[in-house]
Amino acid sequence: MNPNQCSFCGKKRNEVQMLISGQNGFICENCIEQAHSIVKDTVSPAGFSPAESIDELKKPKQIKEFLNQYVIGQDQAKKQLAIAVYNHYKRLLHAKDENREVELEKSNIIMIGETGTGKTLLAKTIAKELNVPFCIVDATILTEAGYVGEDVESILSRLLMVADYDVEKAEKGIVFIDEIDKIARKSDNPSLTRDVSGEGVQQGLLKLLEGSIVNVPPQGGRKHPDQKYIQVNTQNILFIAGGAFDGIKEIIERRMNKQAIGFSAEKINNVGEDEYVLKNINAIDLRSFGLIPELLGRFPIITYLEKLTKETMIRIMKEPKNSIINQFVELFKMDGTKLVFTDEAVEIIVDETMEKGLGARGLRGTTEKVLEDYMFTVGEQDEIVLSKDNILINK
Repeated sequence: MNPNQCSFCGKKRNEVQMLISGQNGFICENCIEQAHSIVKDTVSPAGFSPAESIDELKKPKQIKEFLNQYVIGQDQAKKQLAIAVYNHYKRLLHAKDENREVELEKSNIIMIGETGTGKTLLAKTIAKELNVPFCIVDATILTEAGYVGEDVESILSRLLMVADYDVEKAEKGIVFIDEIDKIARKSDNPSLTRDVSGEGVQQGLLKLLEGSIVNVPPQGGRKHPDQKYIQVNTQNILFIAGGAFDGIKEIIERRMNKQAIGFSAEKINNVGEDEYVLKNINAIDLRSFGLIPELLGRFPIITYLEKLTKETMIRIMKEPKNSIINQFVELFKMDGTKLVFTDEAVEIIVDETMEKGLGARGLRGTTEKVLEDYMFTVGEQDEIVLSKDNILINK
């Protein structure tokens, strides 16, 4: 045993930052990191175990009840999502039956709603309940093959990573494609300058969505000829897409000829009127927005998320199991400080967030700003009561 070199890579003591001794040798910090990486990639935790029988599978009502604990409002979207997800995993169980006479096709889902209405949270929560691998992909970073950016196959690389490279588990996972509206075709004229982050990406997504065997680079990134690939069958992967689709309301109104019936701009902008219009959304509207028919054919379920009212935002602050209030109360409790939010304080936080148009996602940022000074001096007070008299928001 040489005390002046790593027993694994052979580097000398003066070539590394540290050497850690064991019973029969020494190891440097580089070899420790490499060993950790190997263990992480090869040893899978008990992890994901989706239902193996119809009796184990949660019924749509039970799935919605679970969603209610974490997501406030959006009852119609939760109902549609619960049914779609239940049918998808029932389809997986049906596929195991060798005597089946009917093939059940997959139903991917598109969710439409403004920023911060809960699209990502719904998808994330449902994956948690079903105990399946889940990943989020931002559609804006995807580009057509051969251009700078990420290939659509990188979506599966992320899912594999979450499933600890267990292909069988990854093939039963859920992928959430965020901001799918940003890859809408920029023009109705396909002969214009190549749209590498729009229609090209939509075309690239088709083979993933319909169910095919895809060669995936093990560590993500671009493909190259000498690379070894992992084959992933996307037939049983559920794809949920979400987007704000700014301007979709006007497209629906034009189709329905609503403006011609004499609705004033004031009434059209009313929250109730927004909901009425969005309830009538269909594939024709999304095609007019810029999604290609082939892509829409692979997203048969279209649901919308309602615009959040002040009342709903207040409930979001207070009611979920992991509500923002509960999280900050717990944080302060760890330092021996009791944190109390009065109703007035909650209302001020909600008003400020709505003024900025940030949706539910913005509530945390506003609350962080309100508590900034208290968090800086945490532990100095036994109790902090937030009220309209001491709440301060720096504009």
